[in-house]
Amino acid sequence: MLSVLLKHSGAKVLFVDSQLLEKAQGALELLSQSNASPPLLVVISEPGSPTPSTDIDYENLITNADPQFDIRWPVDECEPISINYTSGTTSKPKGVIYTHRGAYLNAIATVLMHEITSMPVYLWTVPMFHCNGWCLAWGVAAQGGTNICIRKVTAKVIFSSISLHKVTHMGGAPTVLNSIVNSPAGDRKPLPHKVALMTGGSSPPPQVLFQIEELGFTVIHIYGLTETYGPATACTWKPEWDSLPAEEKARTKSRQGLHHSGIEMDVKDPVTMKSVPQDGKTMGEVMFRGNTVMAGYYKDREATAEALAGGWFRSGDLAVRHDDGYIQLKDRSKDIVISGGENISTIEVESVLFGHPAILEAAVIARPDEHWGETPCAFVKLKEGCSASEEEIVKYCRDSLPHYMAPKTVVFEDIPKTSTGKVQKYVLREKAKAMGSISQTNGAPKI
Repeated sequence: MLSVLLKHSGAKVLFVDSQLLEKAQGALELLSQSNASPPLLVVISEPGSPTPSTDIDYENLITNADPQFDIRWPVDECEPISINYTSGTTSKPKGVIYTHRGAYLNAIATVLMHEITSMPVYLWTVPMFHCNGWCLAWGVAAQGGTNICIRKVTAKVIFSSISLHKVTHMGGAPTVLNSIVNSPAGDRKPLPHKVALMTGGSSPPPQVLFQIEELGFTVIHIYGLTETYGPATACTWKPEWDSLPAEEKARTKSRQGLHHSGIEMDVKDPVTMKSVPQDGKTMGEVMFRGNTVMAGYYKDREATAEALAGGWFRSGDLAVRHDDGYIQLKDRSKDIVISGGENISTIEVESVLFGHPAILEAAVIARPDEHWGETPCAFVKLKEGCSASEEEIVKYCRDSLPHYMAPKTVVFEDIPKTSTGKVQKYVLREKAKAMGSISQTNGAPKI
């Protein structure tokens, strides 16, 4: 993957941490086999450790640089500032072009959404390569913040870092929140104060939101895509929701909410391009336009034209809009399960699965079925020391969902994820496809 992205981007310089030097060298070797020009390798070494003689040392490069160098400012604010590659959860990664204008506006908007005041202490559990760390690589600097960087994201490291450095803000995908709430008691430390935690990337289960706030975190739920510079909406909290029961609060906070000031958002019928009614029921595709929508995909005019058809960026996410204007995601258009003509939201099924006391992680996809067309198939990972049978999990879901929505198959295994913590559903779809039709093996399931 690294060699493919280096070749596609035409990068001239590659900065690499010494712990990842072997991987970087492997990528450059693959790159040389394709007759592409390799980038200059700059190694960021541990203090006191030697740098390979063939490479440039980062600290020496900075020390010996001319402090009076001429800054090359952009001629136009719409010039590219970076290329950020998509996660590749549904297809091969695409190079998303960010502009100086869009990056500036989204950095400021994200600072406001995350309620980051001056001199924050920010813990990096969002990878900086992912949408430029949701644009907070710039935003934290703008507020004069301290960056706490960790090599491996674990609950124990998170609690230790918060305690040691008095962290005020952090961000993370729902998988990070899930690891925190399911961490052993011995890995936890009391929080020195409320820690603002911004989460997004996929819909967090309400149960996880409820549990994480009980531990002393204040969750700010955002939503966006690489193509929208990261955060594009936030579930802005209303004072009247304070009186709701705790579980209802969590369900409300799991909505994706309203757009921020740099972008316009709507939920539209992808064919007619008409806005769906704000009834909380009618599904449409989430679409964006404005300053913080990408300039396009690098070297891919066809994909750019398809994504921006009709003057709006088509996210591929399906959602409903409530009467207060807040949106709520129901699924990716590619992930929706259509069983016997009924649309099944995998997000809703996953939310129920996360409520099972033995389940640590869950992902639902469509399994082919000769009788129903498709049926829900759940991949689950159990908590350490816990057990549950397929029959028990199916019954648990049927107690909370219409029977047609409950999984007809449960597979127990580790769930594959991208480097940003998102579930690789395309991998699971291939596994479910290889399993064949459930009707072929068990007859038509009873619903």
